Amino acid sequence: MAFGLTWQQLRDLKLSELTDAAEGWAVLMRRADAARERVDSDMSGKLARTQESESAESAVKRLKRLSENYHYIQTEAGLIRGTLDGLATELAAPQRRLRDALDDVASLGYEVNVDGSIDYPAGGRNAMNGDAVPGGSVMGDNGLIGAGNPGLYRDDNGMYDPAQGPGALRLRSLNPHRAKAQDVADRIAHALREAREIDERYSPALRELKAAPGLTVDRKTWANVAGDVTAVGSAAREYLADQVLEKSPAGRKEWWDRLSEEERQEYITSFPDVIGNLDGIPAAARDEANRANLPLVIAGLEGQKSNGAQDKIAGLKGIQSKLSIDSHPPMYLLGFGTEGKGRAIVSYGNPDTSRNVSSYVPGLGTALDEEFADDTVRRAYQTAKSAQKYDPSSASIVWLGYDAPGVKDVASTTDANNGAPAYNSFMDGVQATNKHENPHITAIGHSYGSLTVGTAARQDGGIPGADDIVLLGSPGTGADSASELNVGKEHVFVGAADNDPVTRLPAKKDLLGVVGPVFGAVAAGSHDNWFGVDPASKEFGAIRMESGDGPLPLWLSGKGPTPAHSGYFDPERNPSAADNIAMIVAGRSGSITTEAPR
Repeated sequence: MAFGLTWQQLRDLKLSELTDAAEGWAVLMRRADAARERVDSDMSGKLARTQESESAESAVKRLKRLSENYHYIQTEAGLIRGTLDGLATELAAPQRRLRDALDDVASLGYEVNVDGSIDYPAGGRNAMNGDAVPGGSVMGDNGLIGAGNPGLYRDDNGMYDPAQGPGALRLRSLNPHRAKAQDVADRIAHALREAREIDERYSPALRELKAAPGLTVDRKTWANVAGDVTAVGSAAREYLADQVLEKSPAGRKEWWDRLSEEERQEYITSFPDVIGNLDGIPAAARDEANRANLPLVIAGLEGQKSNGAQDKIAGLKGIQSKLSIDSHPPMYLLGFGTEGKGRAIVSYGNPDTSRNVSSYVPGLGTALDEEFADDTVRRAYQTAKSAQKYDPSSASIVWLGYDAPGVKDVASTTDANNGAPAYNSFMDGVQATNKHENPHITAIGHSYGSLTVGTAARQDGGIPGADDIVLLGSPGTGADSASELNVGKEHVFVGAADNDPVTRLPAKKDLLGVVGPVFGAVAAGSHDNWFGVDPASKEFGAIRMESGDGPLPLWLSGKGPTPAHSGYFDPERNPSAADNIAMIVAGRSGSITTEAPR
């Protein structure tokens, strides 16, 4: 039909049939998941442990393919369930409004036409001749140009025309039924317009949810599933917005707590990309959703030739490889995405059960790539490992939830301004899901990431839950004083190795030609860095923790252009800084070693 869903179809639609179908797919999803677990643990797992032969190896490979088939069924069934449930939930509101309007039409004695227009009777009197003002028909405003009142108003003399003059307008206004008819006609049109928009969103997603012929589940199959996940999440955006997206992190935690375990699993399977990246959802659930979604996103990227796709694949595969290995502390994938330069949030230790939690924001040049997976993630591991020596109940997170700038953009505050609200939302979620009454939370910013942390800290209320702030290799925070960061200047700690040139980047007004940016020369007596007052200066007022000199820069050390800048977290390259960071994260800041400010 040209206009899709009709008001008669919306009125008669049995939403219970959609919800019943959704539950049927949920049952299939749970059965496929149980079957996959049996294949993995009771069959292939035992066979691999107890048998060593070519036939056993062949059998294990076949069982692995069977497990993949069950996994595929579970995933697709979950997506269908989520789509049907979202469709039924969203259609309930416009259907209710339509039925209410139709009830009012019946009680008023009007008639609804096939096209949704309303016929109403004669009523009132013409003051000029005493005749009854004739009835007519009105069409509700359906949002289209030229539709609705007055264009489709007619009376006994035919179509209403404003050119007929004041008399026609007076006739129209004297019939008391007309305004009531227009009201219900508009309500019908509005309900139908809303339902059609919902139907148009969900229809493409449902059409996509179909399996290719055959039983082979390969990379192409998972790439298609990745597209299905995206399509379902996009179609259900209004449903999810009402359920959880528009809530605060604390509100999302309350919503999650009210769900049964079965309902939680259904959300994880149906909307893994949403649940896996939602601040306020517990870490274990986010990790489960992201682990399930990770191979799908990788498969989807492998067919792309866009700039950055291969780097993101390398980054995601690097994270996937680390997830496959048991680590101590355990690794949690709290979020990832392919937008911009890529997103990834990794924790070592469970941030919900740990008494001490740190969240580190990386800086210049950081993107979701192989280096991120190998090096940047390692910094969170080093921090967690070292902090647990002082308090075993410690977790450390690396948060790449924004686009860190490249060399061309590093002089701008734009990326920090964009990243700060997202970081604060994440930290709000960390606070909401932590099970301790008063957890100790540390915000860490390295390099340009210290500007992002500083910008977040200067927003109203500061960084949610933060007790301490650590600034490492900082070119400035945008603040003139540590007291502006909303934790008290005695809780702001700065690491600035003497051989780290980034900590000596001069302010634009103090730039002394080409030599300045390279060797950190600043105007005499100035404590201004590129982004405000030097955090390591006495003027800024923070506590400068001992960080050593660090390796020499450039060719003098043979260890890269700025080894001192990248070594703060490493116990071997900068033991004093790494140990001080660990003590602060573990809530032992009173025991750190310090050095004089600049």
